[in-house]
Amino acid sequence: IYARVSTDGNRQDPETQLRELRDFAERRGFEVVGEYIDHASGKTEERESYKQLLEDARRRRLDVVLVWRYDRFARSTVALVNALAEFRSLGVDFVSLQENVDTTTPQGELIFSIMASLAQFESSLISDRVKAGMANARAKGKQIGRVRIPKETQEMICGLLAESPTPSIRSISKRLGIGYDTTWRYVKELKELVA
Repeated sequence: IYARVSTDGNRQDPETQLRELRDFAERRGFEVVGEYIDHASGKTEERESYKQLLEDARRRRLDVVLVWRYDRFARSTVALVNALAEFRSLGVDFVSLQENVDTTTPQGELIFSIMASLAQFESSLISDRVKAGMANARAKGKQIGRVRIPKETQEMICGLLAESPTPSIRSISKRLGIGYDTTWRYVKELKELVA
């Protein structure tokens, strides 16, 4: 059983969710092996009980995850579908009581398939918007991606690489005051051009 409330104190009580989930488990003949309860925003996956639930699922310590509502479990449709896909690969079923979705039934499997398609559609729309935004920025002359190393710095790197013995990439980056990764990428590009 997984329950989440957004705040501590008297305003929200996880017992509201837990009572109904325990009753459902009893009616279905499920043995409750754990109650995972978070007092945290659903906008993050940095929830201790949520992470423990996922870990226990991966270790096959449970067969079904019961939640009161989707929004008590996942922060978005995509996060929900990803979690359900992982559960499916592990042989773990998922029941959301309020939405009446139960992947132990054919109807629940159908709903999951529809949700997965919607999440894929949402992901494609986001990707299209990002690509359009980048194309628009390029058309306006804006730099997209990493900034190129200035020409004079490139020439200094080439000069240092010509020294004998050849200095290490780390010493070149320190001498020129540029990042190790930036230096390494440029040296790699040079080697690929020479090869």
